[in-house]
Amino acid sequence: MNPEKYIVQKHPIWEVWKTAARLGLVSFGGPVAHLGYFREEYVKRKQWMDEKTYADLVALCQLLPGPASSQVGIGIGFLQAGMLGAIAAWIGFTLPSALILLLFAYFSKGIAIDWLHGLLVVAVAVVAHAVWGMARAFAFDRSRATIAVAAAILSFLFPNAGGQVVIIIVAGMLGSLLYRSHSPTAVSSISISSGKKVSFLLIFFILLGLLPLVAQLTSSPLVALFDSFYRAGALVFGGGHVVLPLLQAQVVTKGWVTNEQFLTGYGMAQAVPGPLFTFATYLGMVSFGWKGAIVATIAIFLPSFLLVIGTLPFWEWIRQHARFQAAFHGIHAAVVGILLAALYHPVWTKAIQTPADFCLALAAFCLLAIWKCPPLLVVIVSAIIGAFI
Repeated sequence: MNPEKYIVQKHPIWEVWKTAARLGLVSFGGPVAHLGYFREEYVKRKQWMDEKTYADLVALCQLLPGPASSQVGIGIGFLQAGMLGAIAAWIGFTLPSALILLLFAYFSKGIAIDWLHGLLVVAVAVVAHAVWGMARAFAFDRSRATIAVAAAILSFLFPNAGGQVVIIIVAGMLGSLLYRSHSPTAVSSISISSGKKVSFLLIFFILLGLLPLVAQLTSSPLVALFDSFYRAGALVFGGGHVVLPLLQAQVVTKGWVTNEQFLTGYGMAQAVPGPLFTFATYLGMVSFGWKGAIVATIAIFLPSFLLVIGTLPFWEWIRQHARFQAAFHGIHAAVVGILLAALYHPVWTKAIQTPADFCLALAAFCLLAIWKCPPLLVVIVSAIIGAFI
């Protein structure tokens, strides 16, 4: 029996960009909130697709590495207006936060780190809140919790980006063995012919393999920057917060930015709408100026383009492959452990220096987790209090 298919109505590129830009200006609250904004706009208000098609796209992007909400936006743009629609949707949703963080990186050079200390502290609360929520979703039983704890320990023993990739791969292998009896959820499929889309997956893997070699053979810092951020965007499972340890291993250990600059920018990234991956814009600007900002931003989002457009035609096979989906149970648990390790270092060790810092972080966590306050409000309040501390 053939799965039910939904014919997506096409719309002009300009309308795709305008809609995505409006969402990029108002979408606070992280990837889960972004998906809620998308559903309200694309499914309910504009009726560009039905609930089943949207659920298919969200499920696909949750299985892929990279920023899930940005990938959903790219997928919607692609379904509406092809490759140009995907680019327009990405620019619209990403540009507002990228510009804000670029300007912040430029003007914060003259701002004392002590004045921005509250942003470092609120990063502790934000990451702790992410760990708490992800642990309840992905490490809720003994086996998954054990994988999470093991991943956290191994993250300390092997703190570089390569070690984290190995942890994710091993966790996926364990998941495919431990959870293969879990049956995939049946959902309607997206009807897209494969055509030449497989070439996008080929480009994804070619770049992943060749960029480190090219970076070693050339002396260009921008090529090295592109390589580092492309690998970060290609190997992050679990959303925006998990990119923190991968980027920290790339840019801080290489001396491009200091730990204080890294955490200050991460704290500021919580205050802006749109995808957290625009944190790359800030890091690129601090490292190598506006050229670095452009290179880092394109590099970290490029894997999302290649993966979403390349895998959409094969979604039906992926969602029905029980062993493939079982692997992600282990990967998600490992992501919790990697994020837990990042919560301690570099986030906690750099931000919490006095009892007053701990009290501020605890209060910020309370506002986020219990009172459900908007992250923008929490960041602003923490920055003001941090200035006095």
